[in-house]
Amino acid sequence: MVVIFSRFAAFTTRHPVVRGMIAYGTLWPTSCLIQQTMAGKTIENYDWMQVLRFSLYGGLFTAPTLYAWIRISSKLWTVTSFKTSVAKALVEQVTYGPAALICFFFGMSLLEGKSIHEAKLAVESKFLPTWKVCVCFWPVLQTINFQYIPEHNRVPFVSACSLVWCCFLAYMHQMSLKRANEMKLSERLIGTPEAASVSYVVK
Repeated sequence: MVVIFSRFAAFTTRHPVVRGMIAYGTLWPTSCLIQQTMAGKTIENYDWMQVLRFSLYGGLFTAPTLYAWIRISSKLWTVTSFKTSVAKALVEQVTYGPAALICFFFGMSLLEGKSIHEAKLAVESKFLPTWKVCVCFWPVLQTINFQYIPEHNRVPFVSACSLVWCCFLAYMHQMSLKRANEMKLSERLIGTPEAASVSYVVK
């Protein structure tokens, strides 16, 4: 068992992206469970499909794209200093950061079986409020990451920080689903004879 673990550790050291994928594939669904628990759900009524979607998206999309961005930023800024670390963090907020948010809201909507049009609406309604919080949260953490964390551990470091961030994303996504369900319920009620009579009386 020790030999297997040692070989696996050596493999992830040679291929940091795999380490990042494992971290994201574990921590993102964990954050989803935390958010659902905060919303009052228990193990009896957890949305396990949502947990699975967070795991798949985090492990198979977010981790590889983040690793690619970190490699690109290391090529663009070859010298590690506080100035370059701040520059990387700020550039990320206007390049990779917005793209990652758009992909998250769009991709998660598609994984839920929604249409492309509905996915676009999700992006339009949630991107700007989330990005406003993003620019206050990530620059400091990414400056620390670029300044002090070795490149092969940067994706796992971000994945640990993203446990908190992903709870926020899950919250934003859940609120959107709640609003959508409320709108559908309102539309159905308006179509009922009782609602029509009430509407007539109100007028």
